[in-house]
Amino acid sequence: MRNAENVSSLLALKPNLLGFIFYKKSPRYVSEIPQIDIPKEIKKVGVFVNEEISEVLKKVHNFKLDYIQLHGNETPEYCIELKKCHLERSRKIKSELHQINIIKAFAVNENFDFSSTQFYEECCDYFLFDTKADVHGGSGKKFNWKLLQNYSGSKPFLLSGGISNKDVSEIKNIIHPKFTGVDINSGFEIEPALKNIEKIKEFK
Repeated sequence: MRNAENVSSLLALKPNLLGFIFYKKSPRYVSEIPQIDIPKEIKKVGVFVNEEISEVLKKVHNFKLDYIQLHGNETPEYCIELKKCHLERSRKIKSELHQINIIKAFAVNENFDFSSTQFYEECCDYFLFDTKADVHGGSGKKFNWKLLQNYSGSKPFLLSGGISNKDVSEIKNIIHPKFTGVDINSGFEIEPALKNIEKIKEFK
């Protein structure tokens, strides 16, 4: 999100997380977060794709990001290094250390091996299961949600990919002990990065 008025309207609906995409190839790319007051209970998420750790940390500290969402081919070693460097940078610049959480996204199709997520369990806080596509994120398509039953890991996960108001009943019927929330995007947009507030209100 990048429109200050649009973000302000969405804040009234009290989402848990608010995402800002720092991937330059995305039509939702933002260079900075709108200058508005975001309540502390609404956590700011920076979305990155195969970005240099130094650049991620700049955004984390400049915009006080609470979560980092990784949508590329980032390895477990990358995630470990990211958390380590965040701690070291905070100490070096003597800033107030705040917890940084990592959400690792996985692109899912019929051939996805859910056991591959186990390598990220020690270094990530949440997983996100999105639809596999030729581009990183924003395909507007759903994968077969029955595949979620193949996930037996210990980390909670978010569901993403083509979610719209038409999916409320099906989402409510997903029974999985680690299913903790949904990541909505293209199904609730007027145009890239501009959300349809009424649709989101209806969805909630």
